[in-house]
Amino acid sequence: MTDRVLKNFINGEFVPAQGAKTQQIISPATEEVVAITPVSEAADVDAAFAAAAAAAKTWNRTTPAERQQVLLDVADAVEAAADLIAAKQHEDTGQLVEMVKSEEVLAGASQLRFFAGAARISSGLSAGEYMEGLTSYVRREPIGVVGQIVPWNYPFMMLVWKLGPALAAGNTVVLKPSDTTPQSALAFAQVVKDIIPPGVFNLVLGDRSTGSLISTHPVPGLIALTGSVRAGEAVANAASNRLTRVHLELGGKAPCIVHDDADLALAAEGIAQAGLFNSGQDCTAATRVLVHESVAAEFTKLLVEQAESLKTGDCEDESTFFGPLNNAAHFDKVSTLVENRPEWAQVLTGGHRVGDRGYYYAPTVISGLRQDDELIQTEIFGPVITVQEFSTDDQAVEMANGVPYALSSSVWTKDHGRALRFSQDLDFGCVWINTHIPLVAEMPHGGFKKSGYGKDLSVYGVEDYTRIKHVMSLNY
Repeated sequence: MTDRVLKNFINGEFVPAQGAKTQQIISPATEEVVAITPVSEAADVDAAFAAAAAAAKTWNRTTPAERQQVLLDVADAVEAAADLIAAKQHEDTGQLVEMVKSEEVLAGASQLRFFAGAARISSGLSAGEYMEGLTSYVRREPIGVVGQIVPWNYPFMMLVWKLGPALAAGNTVVLKPSDTTPQSALAFAQVVKDIIPPGVFNLVLGDRSTGSLISTHPVPGLIALTGSVRAGEAVANAASNRLTRVHLELGGKAPCIVHDDADLALAAEGIAQAGLFNSGQDCTAATRVLVHESVAAEFTKLLVEQAESLKTGDCEDESTFFGPLNNAAHFDKVSTLVENRPEWAQVLTGGHRVGDRGYYYAPTVISGLRQDDELIQTEIFGPVITVQEFSTDDQAVEMANGVPYALSSSVWTKDHGRALRFSQDLDFGCVWINTHIPLVAEMPHGGFKKSGYGKDLSVYGVEDYTRIKHVMSLNY
């Protein structure tokens, strides 16, 4: 047992939660308790939003150049503290430390620098006389105070994706990390304590009940969430009662369409890595392969070989590709989905736990599934890749689009015209061609349908944290 009780970060200070309720943070790698987190209650959330509202009176009026400098200073501080932040996150997630450091912390510092630049880019209609004797112009203003809720799969990266554009646009923030992975957010708060003005960034720890208090609070003008479809629906329903704006990045079920002219070895390697990276706990993961029937046998063999070469286990082992699933409940969910597969499905590799301690699950490939099977229609969020066959391009598009999610997809082909047609026909927020999963700060990330709405990253992500005001003046 541990006596390490975590604290909220409100108005520039670490403060204990006002309620007595707590819960344990369990390492998914060792199943040991690593910290105790408070479950913040209404008084804590009220205090955080009061601090954010007070700070908004000055932060909302800072110049883009001032906000840019703060974000640049934050990026430098994050980069300098990369080892600390990565180590804290590893305690909560069991992720490979070097992966967290490079792919989340250092990448996050780079993304913060992008948002710093984006703070100084504002677009809109040009001012002019659209009616005789009157001049009109558009003001792009910060929303004011925003509430943000981030998930456990990429705790630090998701914090950056939420906080960066919100601060760049001139908003103040109350952010809740996942109840299972708060420590990298707290390390970030410690690092930026003397850089971000008090009240501009506030951190409230807690569980689903705390998230509900944030999404129903009367102060924020926008609630932003990255999480499950169920969580997104709950936030949207709660916010609708107050007509509060909502920004949602939810689940995914990415199709990877492998055509008969594709480089099969390249596709198998790319899809296996993109499907199993971070234990498949990625809303853009390459989880659902659609392969042309003429090359299905050859490709599937290559995919299984690639999957079997990507090892899960101890992060200290340099040969380990991915770590454990995040928590016991999620491990049970993934295991149950695979165990309850229909009788016509074949597990070609994996489908079982690895080791007797920690929530490690073997890289898994399943074939023979039908379009309406649960493993095709449900986001598994684990190291499980399914394989289906198609005969024609039209059938491939229909199967790809035939799920409730619409976040990301990929097309594997040497035919440029075919790639362009599929990029138009696929109903997903991102279409990769002959690759899968790379993201850049300059391009938007977000989906359609049950994958939510709104964009992370890019100038579009910053614009989502603004409001538009028309000003019209009589010309004397």
